[in-house]
Amino acid sequence: MERRVLIAIILSFLVLYGYQAMFVKPVPPAQTAAEAGSAPVAPAIPISPAAASDAAPREGSVVTGDTGERDIRIETQRVIATFSNRGARLKSWRLKDYLDERREPLELVAHDVASNVVLPFTLQLEDEALTRALDGALYTVSGAPAGPISGPTTITFEFSDSTGLRAVKSFAFEPASYVVSVNAAVSVGEQQLTPTIVWGPAVGDNDTATGRYSVKPRGLYAIADSVTRLAADDVAGQPGHGGDFQFVGVDDHYFMTVAVNPGNAGVAYQHIAIPAAAGSDAEPRELMSFSLKPGGPGPVAFYVGPKDFDQLAAVDRPMVRAIDFGYFAFVIVPLLRALKWVYGYIGNYGWSIIILTILINAVMFPLRHKSVVSMRRMQEIQPEAKAIQDRYAKYKSTDPEKQKMNQELMALYRERGVNPASGCVPMLLTFPVLIAFYNMLTTAIELRGAPFMGWIHDLSMPDPYYVTPILMLLSQIWQTKITPQAGADPAQQKVMMFMPVAMMFLFLWAPAGVAIYWFISNIWGIGQQYLTTYLIGPPNVRPPGSAAERRIKRAGSGKTEAAARES
Repeated sequence: MERRVLIAIILSFLVLYGYQAMFVKPVPPAQTAAEAGSAPVAPAIPISPAAASDAAPREGSVVTGDTGERDIRIETQRVIATFSNRGARLKSWRLKDYLDERREPLELVAHDVASNVVLPFTLQLEDEALTRALDGALYTVSGAPAGPISGPTTITFEFSDSTGLRAVKSFAFEPASYVVSVNAAVSVGEQQLTPTIVWGPAVGDNDTATGRYSVKPRGLYAIADSVTRLAADDVAGQPGHGGDFQFVGVDDHYFMTVAVNPGNAGVAYQHIAIPAAAGSDAEPRELMSFSLKPGGPGPVAFYVGPKDFDQLAAVDRPMVRAIDFGYFAFVIVPLLRALKWVYGYIGNYGWSIIILTILINAVMFPLRHKSVVSMRRMQEIQPEAKAIQDRYAKYKSTDPEKQKMNQELMALYRERGVNPASGCVPMLLTFPVLIAFYNMLTTAIELRGAPFMGWIHDLSMPDPYYVTPILMLLSQIWQTKITPQAGADPAQQKVMMFMPVAMMFLFLWAPAGVAIYWFISNIWGIGQQYLTTYLIGPPNVRPPGSAAERRIKRAGSGKTEAAARES
């Protein structure tokens, strides 16, 4: 009985593990503009407009503007940003602390798209002619630094012409932040306009193209601490959303581009698929564009960077919800902090995972010890339990006589002081920690690009030579063989031996850090099994006689326990 429950629990865990590894979690229902009240919804994103520089010129001469196109470089402690004075738009946003395959600062502005796709911070107005005029204009620039900034810095782009059109864009930077605050003011004569801020294709890193264990870019927003994630199909069905956003934008597995606390605003998304090169077997690359319609004038802060827990918490505490830790976030956050604490002393995330795994298993030692002891007791009484089961084997499960079997089994358990569930419950209590550790290692950006040793150069990528999954398989088989088998029949034993093989195939494409964690956990489990066996000694298995036989004989002769004692 106990063995079947344990097998069911383990199989349930495998199903949950495989589902999380291979499928995207369901998205909660999106909030429409009608549900959000008076929140505006951004207009459709101009994914393929005519190039702004080719637009028909408006009547009127330039009053404030530049004479030639040029780039403006802003370098902080975290990012290297490049703006163009044509349209006052962002051409490049590179993260200095995160590298691409060429070991260069990671680019988050997509460049491998059509040349006429809009750039970030493009302004969109209801009047298309005004939109083209602003995006094709050459702005004057003031406040541009000569080198890396060391304090708060604001650069301002300004354009105006003789028709009364005037636009001022200012971008404020902090030296140690991934946040840029943009303030866009547009007017025609005395009329103030509220432009839509178009980011265009967001999160332009190449992680998904290199086979990284990750999710594809998706829409992301939070309202009242409830986070909604929108896949391509969700965006196709409903591109526009409105509400009082805590943050809104696009994310992928490790990075995101979001507006922070834009207030009562509207957003529009559009999915973009970039076909693979001719003759390539690679899947099409997917991006997600978004545009933001602010509820009124004023600056809007954009966070363009990693989904790092501490960085997000420093910007605004609710933003940590953008990291998809799953249902066990209350366990994952302390685990993540513990991992970073160990890393502070070790300096290598691979060894930090090993040390933290040992510490966690040491804490769970009493629970596992109790589970093994309980399973040993069940193993010792198994011959007696099987004798009782054989006694009633001829009866169907619906036969009233079958109930007597359960009564005799419970009497045996009471007599020997065994609880059938005591072997499962301690192990069940450890499952949340196991799942939480797995979720942390597959989500934490700290492992991205983190080397371990030898052939493992990135703990967030699968083991290129499958060494750790094979070690995990061998250790899992070893552990299964030495685990007490409380009466498992041959079919159950085959299932137990098959599960390590199934686990190995799941780990072939999982991050190497996860395989290392599971392998070390298996090694600990093997050592603990031998230690527990040494402490409690060999099993004292009783033959199906004595008390068990007496119960069977008494049941067969119809005598009660009291009558048997009197005789």
